[in-house]
Amino acid sequence: MTTKDRLRRLVDGLAESELEAAERALEMLADPLHRLLRDAPEDDEPLAGDEQDAIAEGLDAYRYGKGLSAEKAKRELLA
Repeated sequence: MTTKDRLRRLVDGLAESELEAAERALEMLADPLHRLLRDAPEDDEPLAGDEQDAIAEGLDAYRYGKGLSAEKAKRELLA
């Protein structure tokens, strides 16, 4: 059995309510930009000290619930 045969079998076994999610996943995998980004080499340039500090600050805010919701960030950026 080929990979495509197995995929068809999996799709045939999905509930109707799961088909849209499966379609989106397959479309993403077939997207040339997604492939380009997925296969791009990892950034191996070391972070500068201020970049490391900014990352640590953001993670601390997230851990302690002090981050912004997406809606609040959007409002602030558009204000």
